[in-house]
Amino acid sequence: MAIDYAVPDEIRELAARTRAFVNEQCVPAEGVLLDSRHGIPDTERARLQGLAKAAGVFAPTGPTEYGGHALSHTAQAVILEESGRSLLGPIAMNCGAPDEGNILLLDKVATPEQKDRYLGPLVRGEMRSAFAMTEPAPGAGADPESLKTSAVKDGNSWVLNGRKWFITGGVGSGFAIVMARTPGGATMFLVDGSNPGMKVECALETMDIAFSGGHAVIDFEDCRVDESMVLGSVDEGFRYAQIRLAPARLTHCMRWLGAARRTHEHAVAYAGDRQMFGTNLASLGMAQQLIADNEIDISASRALIWQAAWVLDQHKSGKQETSITKTFVAEAVYRIADRSMQLCGGSGTLLDRPVARIFQEIRPFRIYDGPSEVHRRAIARRASRNAEKGLLPGDWM
Repeated sequence: MAIDYAVPDEIRELAARTRAFVNEQCVPAEGVLLDSRHGIPDTERARLQGLAKAAGVFAPTGPTEYGGHALSHTAQAVILEESGRSLLGPIAMNCGAPDEGNILLLDKVATPEQKDRYLGPLVRGEMRSAFAMTEPAPGAGADPESLKTSAVKDGNSWVLNGRKWFITGGVGSGFAIVMARTPGGATMFLVDGSNPGMKVECALETMDIAFSGGHAVIDFEDCRVDESMVLGSVDEGFRYAQIRLAPARLTHCMRWLGAARRTHEHAVAYAGDRQMFGTNLASLGMAQQLIADNEIDISASRALIWQAAWVLDQHKSGKQETSITKTFVAEAVYRIADRSMQLCGGSGTLLDRPVARIFQEIRPFRIYDGPSEVHRRAIARRASRNAEKGLLPGDWM
C-alpha cells in the first residue's frame, strides 16, 4: 500500500500559523527559562496558552468536543514539529509531555464521568497532569514488569503504597495517572493532586529544566482512592500503557525534531555571517560537512516520523515503527544540536541563546520513553520473531 505524504492545504495553513505563533510569541519569552529550574511559572503558562487560543493553534491533539483540533498522527507530525521550534511552544499549545499523552489515554480509556472531570479541563489547559510509572531501583523503569508500587482493594476503595520518581509535571499537577501492581497484573488509577496520600517530596535537579513541574519524586503512603478512579479495567494497566506509549514516543520525536531544526537554522545563519580565513565559515569544507550531515539527519528523522505516523493512522500497533523512529530520532537530534554547537563555536555554549539551551534539554531524550538500548533489544527481538515466521522487513507494507 502506498503512503501519501502530501500535506493537505488546511494543515499547511495551520503549520504556517503555528510557526508564526511560536516565532512571535514563544521565542521572545524564552528568557523566563533562565530564571527557573523546573519549567515556567503557571502564570506565564496561562498567558502563553491564552495567546495560543487566540491564534487558533491550541490543543492540536485534543478531541474536538473539548476544544481541540483532533489531528491525525500524520497531521500531528507537521504541526508538532513546528511547535517544537521553541521549548515553550508545546507548553503554550498544550501539546507537550506528559499532558499530550494523558489526553490520548483518557480519550481512549476513561469513562464519560472521568472525561468530564479530568480530560476536559486537561484539554482546555485548566490543569496539568502527571503519569506516575517510573520508580527508583529495583522498581519499574525501562522494565515495567519490575513495578513495585502496590494497590490493595479495601471495600469500595483501593489503597496505594509505593514510591515514584522522574515523574514529569509532578509538582503542581491537578492529578496523576498512577500505575500500581494489583493481584492479577497492573492497574491505572486517577489520583487527585489534593489527595493527602500522594505526597510530592521534591523536584529532581536534572539537566533539562523546561518541563512544567519538573521531574518529581512522589510518595504514595496509604493513598486511598475510590473504585470509580480506576482508569479502564483492573489488571489491564500494562495493556493500556501500550495505547499511550507508541503515539507518545512519536510525538516526542516530532517536537524534538523541531527543536533540533532550530539549532541547525541558527548555526547555518551564523556560519554564513562568520568571517574567518578570508571567507565565511559556511564555505569551509569541514563546516559544510557539519551542515550537510545535519540536513541528512533532519530529512531521515522526518521520513521515519511520517512513516510511523502513517502506520498509527492505519490503526496498527506501530510498536516496531515507533521504536525504530524513537531510537534513530533521539540520537539524530542530539547529533544535530551537537554539530550546531560546534559550528557556532564559543557562542554556541551560551545558555541565553537557542543552541545551548536546546542542547541541554535534548540529551535526556535518549533515555526517557525507553533508552536507545532497550528499544534496540525490542527491535531485534521482533525482527527475529518475524524471521521465524518467514516475514521479511517491510512485509507490513
